[in-house]
Amino acid sequence: MRAAPNPASGPAPHPAAPPASPGGPVSGRLPVFPWDRLEPFKEAAAAHPDGIVDLSVGTPVDPVPEPVRQALADAADSPGYPTVWGTAALRAAITGWCERRLGARGLTDRHVLPVVGSKELVAWLPTQLGLGAADRVAYPRLAYPTYEVGARLAGAEPVVHDGVRTLDPAGLRLLWLNSPSNPTGRVLSAAELRETVSWAREHGVLLVSDECYLELGWETDPVSVLHPEVCGGSYEGVVAVHSLSKRSNLAGYRAAFAVGDPAVLGELLQIRKHGGMMVPAPVQAATVAALGDDTHVAAQRERYGARRRALRDALERAGFRIEHSEASLYLWATRDESCWETVEALSQRGLLVAPGDFYGTAGERFVRVAFTATDERVAAAVRRLAG
Repeated sequence: MRAAPNPASGPAPHPAAPPASPGGPVSGRLPVFPWDRLEPFKEAAAAHPDGIVDLSVGTPVDPVPEPVRQALADAADSPGYPTVWGTAALRAAITGWCERRLGARGLTDRHVLPVVGSKELVAWLPTQLGLGAADRVAYPRLAYPTYEVGARLAGAEPVVHDGVRTLDPAGLRLLWLNSPSNPTGRVLSAAELRETVSWAREHGVLLVSDECYLELGWETDPVSVLHPEVCGGSYEGVVAVHSLSKRSNLAGYRAAFAVGDPAVLGELLQIRKHGGMMVPAPVQAATVAALGDDTHVAAQRERYGARRRALRDALERAGFRIEHSEASLYLWATRDESCWETVEALSQRGLLVAPGDFYGTAGERFVRVAFTATDERVAAAVRRLAG
């Protein structure tokens, strides 16, 4: 890997970010799919004699827990249509987990809604809420790109924010939070969450908190908006989104759910019934098993914790600075240079990372490094970073 630029000699030249794909945005509504721009660097990394170490995407690589696989297999003979609302067992598993793990109180069936993976909900929620050109959707300045995509699919105006104190409430209908954050791993405190909930209620804005990484706190214990200290024991105007993709290695199952305001979720339930948005019956059974078993979550945390420590140490020894990253599956790293220069340099070592500007212009000097690789591949990355 190239050394960081020598201040005495001025910044080293670096390649520009790859251009957008020919043809421009899809139908003029959506940005170019960002991962297409990473392909040349993926090819360069794959040419390494010892193969690519792909740290660009947070996709699980470890086995699906055995009790979950068994529950899926046991429910495989499911010839009939599942219900959109899910089985009574699934709804009970969701409310029980939220009470046990998130500290939520007083949840009933009416407070929950199973969804076909959290990305589907993020992308289509503004549309399903009936938002349009007169409405605005706000999301963090550094954020998962699908928040913006969802706003654009609905024809609404996407707006970035650095906290509610910076927001104009005029026309704002939906406010996204993401704690722990993707890409930065930043965790919002209970006080910050409480202030945001209060502001959203004052201005009649629906607050939806994407909490998919909540069980992966490393240097702090993330708090849900469903906690009584945050929401005041009321779920009015508040919804939390959770996924089993990260904590249970179920990305391939598309198992997720929303919890919160029953008026909002009840309306979404009716819309999703019309759209046939059903979680498959075997996946519902697998979700029940996953939410009822904390043992596999603890074991997976240990795996990720060891990989995180190894990669963080190697990156810092290689001249990177890590910011935030107190939770989630990523390290938010910088050498104070263009993110594309860092991507190019690491690709020459067979390492693929995500450029920070995928998540907003504020990330243009950072890269996101996932530790969702096998122990063998993480060890290879550590050796290459030391070279």
